[in-house]
Amino acid sequence: MQTQNVTDNAVTVIIGQSVRRECEQQFLAWQHDLNEAASRYPGFVAAEVAAPTEAQPDWVVIYRFDAIANLRAWLNSSTRQERLATGTQYFDGPPTQQIVGGAAKPADQLVTVVATHRVAPQDVDEFLEWQEQLRLAESKFGGYRGTELFRPVEGVQDEWTAMYRYDNVADLEAWLSSDERKRLLEEGNKFQDFKLRTVDNSFGSWFAFDDKGNQAKPPSDIRTSFAVWVGIYPTAMTIMLCLSPLQMPLWLGTLVGNLFSSFILTYVTMPYYANRLLKRLLWPPADEPASRTNLRSAAIVVASLLFWAVFFYLVTTKFWGLPWAP
Repeated sequence: MQTQNVTDNAVTVIIGQSVRRECEQQFLAWQHDLNEAASRYPGFVAAEVAAPTEAQPDWVVIYRFDAIANLRAWLNSSTRQERLATGTQYFDGPPTQQIVGGAAKPADQLVTVVATHRVAPQDVDEFLEWQEQLRLAESKFGGYRGTELFRPVEGVQDEWTAMYRYDNVADLEAWLSSDERKRLLEEGNKFQDFKLRTVDNSFGSWFAFDDKGNQAKPPSDIRTSFAVWVGIYPTAMTIMLCLSPLQMPLWLGTLVGNLFSSFILTYVTMPYYANRLLKRLLWPPADEPASRTNLRSAAIVVASLLFWAVFFYLVTTKFWGLPWAP
């Protein structure tokens, strides 16, 4: 089972809070004000808030900072403590908090479970062995996407944090209610003093690790550039063809086209086409020689762009007379 030293990576804190139902709107305004205050602290990367859902019964707030020292400075700051004092009127119970490390990468929309365990120093080896048994059992269930384990964070969190992900709530519930999990929990009885939190797929790629449970390094700039090239050509050409009947002036057509391109690339072309097509280029298998990965990826890039070039050549010269064509 791999563990992460979060002092070497970006770090994320997950805060769960039960809120009085009649105070939800006031809480949300207060929380956004708190997030705005956090954004002014060094190392702040992002913050997100999600209301309760079927998968997560409490409000969930997530912060990401670039380093544990900067996160610690925010969590212990007088700014945060003062605002927490004014926000307690909206709470319906104490909050929960889990801290995990690692930089996020683009990922599918999955359901993530976060479990924190208090482990005595003399029981660490036994705990790691038990976690490995859990991981192996989880991996046999449908929808399983990966597991990751994080060590305690000195000065911030004393607990170990385990994260595992499934395609959807139904797949997750199949594991949580399984006899196999019950058996393993009984075997690890000394580690049953834990807190469990489900974070639904509204958080997208905040928690991103591969299907073998390993933290995936972000792709290099050159690899990302090739993926964008593969994605942007068919996107830009399709938008141009769709807008061409309007015969807008160049300055306006480019402005509108860029707007559509930004959204389509972000939400459709990159995650569902380019990133999947070039998966081995962006996140090459560790056991595959780099030369083989590069050659195979180059062939995919050339073939895909050649396909689209021929396709749009036929569309614009054989099947459709564009307004600007001679």
